[in-house]
Amino acid sequence: MRPLCLGIVLAAAIAILATAGLAQKDAAAGPYKVIKTAKVGGEGGFDYISADVENRLLVMPRSGAMGGVTLFNLDTLAPAGSIDSVKSGGAVIDPKTHHGFSTTRPMTMWDAKTLQVIKMIDVGAARPDGIMFDPFNERVWAGSHMPPVMTVIDAKEGTVVGTVDIGGQAEQATSDGKGTVYVTVMDKANVAVIDAKNLTVTKHIDVSSKGVSWGTGISMDAKNHILFSYWRLPEPQVLIINADTGNIIASLPTDLNVDTVGFNPNTMEAIATAGAGTLVIVKEKSPTSFEVEQRLKTMPGARNMVIDTKTNHVITNAFEYGPVPANAPPPVPGRMQTGPPVPGSFTLLMVGK
Repeated sequence: MRPLCLGIVLAAAIAILATAGLAQKDAAAGPYKVIKTAKVGGEGGFDYISADVENRLLVMPRSGAMGGVTLFNLDTLAPAGSIDSVKSGGAVIDPKTHHGFSTTRPMTMWDAKTLQVIKMIDVGAARPDGIMFDPFNERVWAGSHMPPVMTVIDAKEGTVVGTVDIGGQAEQATSDGKGTVYVTVMDKANVAVIDAKNLTVTKHIDVSSKGVSWGTGISMDAKNHILFSYWRLPEPQVLIINADTGNIIASLPTDLNVDTVGFNPNTMEAIATAGAGTLVIVKEKSPTSFEVEQRLKTMPGARNMVIDTKTNHVITNAFEYGPVPANAPPPVPGRMQTGPPVPGSFTLLMVGK
């Protein structure tokens, strides 16, 4: 690891203390609580989880030697099958064709009913990481850090229809459902706006005026054309943006290691998970008025989530962790530091009212 400059370390420490204070202040307030936990075990890392809401499946990809794709019942969190050979950081399902896709290299296409691998999809030099299914034209979007492209795949045929160079490292993506895709450009302090039909970048929404870096999640209120863009440094925050004009309407604090996020149109809430173990819920009171509705404590390391829009439940996940070793390197700014995961402790959490 390269040495960290004192200024960065101090800035990160101040941000951690500030967000910790806010979390303590607001932890008990708000309508949400953890309503169910399931210690499902299994080893291997995790990243982008997803849900097939129509067919009531939670999709949990795991990486590493012990990983694989595991499906769970979205209502009960009971195991619903697995494909042990497919180890990846992200996975999604097309609810119509029941075709699943995992961010391996080459990418893996599999059948969500039979749990059999259908084919491998050559994505060239791309290294798939984040992944999104866009129901607008039934395509899967997989983001790569290097090269900085989005690879777009036809979910019916499992064929690459094109790539889009977004000019920087691709993190989470979201769609307005009408032909426009928005992608966090993690290292460039902007959001790429993409024409989903023509696969071209139409513009970048620049947020560098806020001095932010290390972008992570993005979600959207498609009805009102509002983007919720999340950044880790210099302090964890969400920038609320008018998607049409690019104007920043507001910014609100989140928590350390904020990561994947979503927007629930049923409740008009932008929801984010953070590795510090906080679920941060932002209420959209109107297209110009927003507030942090609740900061709910979950589990340290629970930085990934998905919204079940049928029940309005949020699913997140984490290991239990042992103590940080005495000889551990200094924490990376913007990222949660943990000890080693406790074997067999991997847990799913269901959050609801």
